[in-house]
Amino acid sequence: MSISPTKESIPKLAPPNTIPIHDPPSPGTHRALRRLQSSHTLGQSQPSLIQQQHRQNFQRNQSPANTPHHARGRSNSDAANMTPPRPGAAAARRPIPMSSKKPVAADACSLERLIRDGPPDGDLVSALDSARLKILDQGIPSDKQGMSTLRIYAWLILLNAPILETDSYLALIHRGASPVYSKIKNDTFRTLKTDPFFVKRVSESSLVRLLNAVAWKLQDAKEEKAGSLAMSRSNKLTHTASLQGSPELQSSTPAMKSRARAITLTTEGSDAGNSESGTYVQGMNVLAAPFLYAARSEAEAFVAFHHLITVECPGYVRGAMDGVHKGLALVDKVLEIVDEKLYLYLIGKGMPANLYAFPSVLTLCACTPPLPQVLNLWDFLFAYGAHLNILCIVAQLVVLRTSILNEPSPTLILRKLPPLQADIVKGVALSFVKQIPDDLYAEIVSHAK
Repeated sequence: MSISPTKESIPKLAPPNTIPIHDPPSPGTHRALRRLQSSHTLGQSQPSLIQQQHRQNFQRNQSPANTPHHARGRSNSDAANMTPPRPGAAAARRPIPMSSKKPVAADACSLERLIRDGPPDGDLVSALDSARLKILDQGIPSDKQGMSTLRIYAWLILLNAPILETDSYLALIHRGASPVYSKIKNDTFRTLKTDPFFVKRVSESSLVRLLNAVAWKLQDAKEEKAGSLAMSRSNKLTHTASLQGSPELQSSTPAMKSRARAITLTTEGSDAGNSESGTYVQGMNVLAAPFLYAARSEAEAFVAFHHLITVECPGYVRGAMDGVHKGLALVDKVLEIVDEKLYLYLIGKGMPANLYAFPSVLTLCACTPPLPQVLNLWDFLFAYGAHLNILCIVAQLVVLRTSILNEPSPTLILRKLPPLQADIVKGVALSFVKQIPDDLYAEIVSHAK
């Protein structure tokens, strides 16, 4: 059984035009949150939610008979089950109202208690579902600047990020400048410079260290992959040489020898078409910024950000950024389905998504201020899947529908979107889920892989 939310399990919100926008509650009303320590040291008497999540991961890996089955493919943003989704396994059911969810013990617990103490009855699946609904319905408690002592731990759990010792992060820092250090420095000085909250809390040095450490981590992964590939090819060449010298092949016909050589060449070139992973692309600085803002340490931000770009959306930072380009095509497809008139108007004006939505796709809308609203939107994306960012981008277009249709040059509106209103965007995006065909939804789920 999968613990990842499926398309059918995504609940509905109130209609977008009835969603009130209020300032989030201040942590002053949740003083207990200030006593939160690291998510890996809380709840000594009972394993925390993240600890139980990793424990179940280990048990699943040790027991092949317990391999879970996915009813609907989605990204791995919060799945303790790491089995890749099956694209063709879409179910016919549609989103269900929140009220139809069967009550469980975790529903009576606050989000803080779930993270600190873990599931009250040991039911990790139900606890994660309950946590998602609490985040969607109530939000993560934070002040007007988006600051919350709880958010980073919720993100780490929802992303299923691994535990990382601080010394491991420091070891990457002590390696010095990575091969892409100059590219990183060319971008970091202008990261969210118009956001006073970010500038006040996060230094450029901190952002440089984080991106440089990630670059070293990705570089090590590339070298390890290259070494494995070289060893594999060496073994294939050795195998080919032994075949050529074997009595069976020597006594075979020329046609058989030719076929054997063709099979060997085909096998050796099977990896040639794979896109090579990069270590840094422009825009990663903006994608990393909210993690540093929300985290209580660089190490926490590092492990969450690295997991996002290597598991959740590796296609966004791959050399050709093919995941981003697929996402842009999907923005057009979704817009055509949910608002054909708006889609045709933009296309008629020569404005496909690749001309205005590239930053929004790459950064999960982090390029659109204000930052506290971005954090609110990310709570939703990490709870139900970062792939839903595609729907959130379309939702912003639909919210601006009247202004766009009345503007002879939509470029003036779309190249700098109005301030983000996360609650409205989430409500509109969720209203699209029912309209999207299963095959297109499967594309949305897998486009960033």
